Amino acid sequence: MKLQISLFLILISTQLFAQQVPSKEIQIKTALMAAPEELKSGAMVYGYNDKGDFIVLRKGSNDLICLADDPNTPGFNASCYHKELDEFMERGRLLRKEGKNSKEIFDIREEEVKSGKLKIKDGATLFVLTADEEDYNKESGEVNNSYLRYVVYIPWATSESTGLPLRPSGPAMPWIMDPGTHRAHIMINPPRD
Repeated sequence: MKLQISLFLILISTQLFAQQVPSKEIQIKTALMAAPEELKSGAMVYGYNDKGDFIVLRKGSNDLICLADDPNTPGFNASCYHKELDEFMERGRLLRKEGKNSKEIFDIREEEVKSGKLKIKDGATLFVLTADEEDYNKESGEVNNSYLRYVVYIPWATSESTGLPLRPSGPAMPWIMDPGTHRAHIMINPPRD
């Protein structure tokens, strides 16, 4: 009896998750919203199958990798990055899956980059598109009131070595975030409409 109840609960939870995961087509469509126009057609896309596994939804033919929104995370978040960042990003996903918090992930990857175990490409780009939960329709793939920001990784750079300020001082003004670390990057936050 206990086995039957357990199997029933697993079946129900799998079906509930499957209902939450948008179709492959919708995931690809919305992941590509974060990509520069000229790179969309050849970008590789990661997303989720109906069991919730993180998988390749579409193979790519250029250097861009896009991630579909995680259906288990509130709000909408799609991102695209240069393929040279894939190992770095994958390491972060694995550490998060192990239950590590943001600081632990940062510290572990910092040590691994310093030791040469993990690489992060200087000048690699990341594009992140976000929206509130109520602005994302999982059935149609419509995303309203979205916000796109840009990141260019420059490991170990500082404000002094780049001339960039430590915080934005105007609309779309580039600034440096995480200066002096493996994750130092130029951040560009365009003004919101």
